[in-house]
Amino acid sequence: MSLEWEQLVVGAHDPAALGQWWCEALGWVVVDDSPPVFEIQPTPDQLPGILFLAVNDAKEAKNRLHIDLRPDDQAAEVERLLTLGASRVDVGQGDAPWVVLADPEGNEFCVLGERRGSTAADEQA
Repeated sequence: MSLEWEQLVVGAHDPAALGQWWCEALGWVVVDDSPPVFEIQPTPDQLPGILFLAVNDAKEAKNRLHIDLRPDDQAAEVERLLTLGASRVDVGQGDAPWVVLADPEGNEFCVLGERRGSTAADEQA
């Protein structure tokens, strides 16, 4: 038996707008923009992707599933994402080494710090 992760599905009031936001945030490409869906992937033939699907109901609570992103420079990436329209969110994380943000429709995601145990030499190897 074989199983492959195809995509993450995100309900959105405006799938195209939210999908474009994530496309820009991640540097991915649009692979399907046929309403009521909007799909992005790292490259046209690379999975998994993120599929934004139109929904009418409002987000009511903290996400039970979220994306963790690990940038080279956490502070610079947080500022870039805030400039794109993300917002800071407090979900009770306290003094954590990651930063919790929300996309323009309120979906939380984390911007992690440097991977523990990695050094500049490890990154160049």
